[in-house]
Amino acid sequence: MTEESSGTTVPEETKASLSKVRWRKKHVKQKLLIVLMTGVIGIILLFVYSLTMGIYTIEFGDAMECLWNIICNFGPDMDSMPEKIIFLLRMPRSVCVLCVGAGLAVAGCVMQALIKNPLVDPYITGVSSGAAFAVVLVSMTEISIGVVASMAVPVAAIIGAVAAFALTMTVAEIAGGKAMSYVLAGVIISTGLSAANTLIIYFNANDYVGIMKWMFGSFADLTWDNAYVIAAGTLVPILVAFLFSKRLNILLLGEDQAQYLGIDVRKTKRIMMVLIAILAAFCVAYCGVIGFIGLIIPHVCRMIFGGDHRLLIPCSAIVGALVMLIADIACKTLAAPSELPIGAIVAVIGVPFFLFLMVKEGRRYVM
Repeated sequence: MTEESSGTTVPEETKASLSKVRWRKKHVKQKLLIVLMTGVIGIILLFVYSLTMGIYTIEFGDAMECLWNIICNFGPDMDSMPEKIIFLLRMPRSVCVLCVGAGLAVAGCVMQALIKNPLVDPYITGVSSGAAFAVVLVSMTEISIGVVASMAVPVAAIIGAVAAFALTMTVAEIAGGKAMSYVLAGVIISTGLSAANTLIIYFNANDYVGIMKWMFGSFADLTWDNAYVIAAGTLVPILVAFLFSKRLNILLLGEDQAQYLGIDVRKTKRIMMVLIAILAAFCVAYCGVIGFIGLIIPHVCRMIFGGDHRLLIPCSAIVGALVMLIADIACKTLAAPSELPIGAIVAVIGVPFFLFLMVKEGRRYVM
């Protein structure tokens, strides 16, 4: 039915407003497509570049050729030393780096939506510290938790992460439930768990060097078995988070409005809490504590695309993977042939950014 046949006319201001909304949506989708394409291309190039780095030197062109042969032949040629080195030593590490970067970024994105505060991430709210405490406790005291040895570490990490996040949420709610309460509660919980880790390490001094290297964040010595577990533990939750993106958008309107629109707020929050804990746990279990990725990446993506999680979650995953890969390359090159802890490299960037965010956004999130 046209305007003339219905006997009504649409005001010019309404037409202009609708046209502006359509243009904005189209413009945002175009920006998302550009960011995703650029990110994927950057990831591919840096992934190949990461395969060239190590004691055994491999040229970029040779690494690309070896990677292509490995893909086409579903494995390396065992008579080719470069292909064996790339497939057995360097590819698992780079795959883990990409998955951890994407997982931490999406975990931060979901957590910021859940708490409605851009100043939080799994590191700040104690989730990573909870996972790290559980891993250290199981690894250094050899506590049996009734599962096969290969899964003991990730299971312990998940339990520790869920418990720490639940404790943070409980303390914050008791303190009034203000946005900044979650940050302060997370800092308190994280500090306490870090102190507990220190005591455990103190009484197990023989393993001090290895555990501290892991605590500072490291992707060294990872195998394909680790890569499979990390990939499953991060990519599946990322997909689930994307499927919940519309609900996250509605939660931003407020709990009362979300319930009015048919969203089970309590159930959704519980699912998202477990999701965040799983993402953080699988990252921490094998790679140690790496902070600020979950804080920086979602905020940068939000500045570009706004608050629509249908755009934020895939963008955060791609950008998080890219940034983590860049940080890992920096760790291997800045002090070659030694390797810097990636947690320290990320913190060097993250701390100034967090201070900037506190100054810029702090007034909106006071207690």
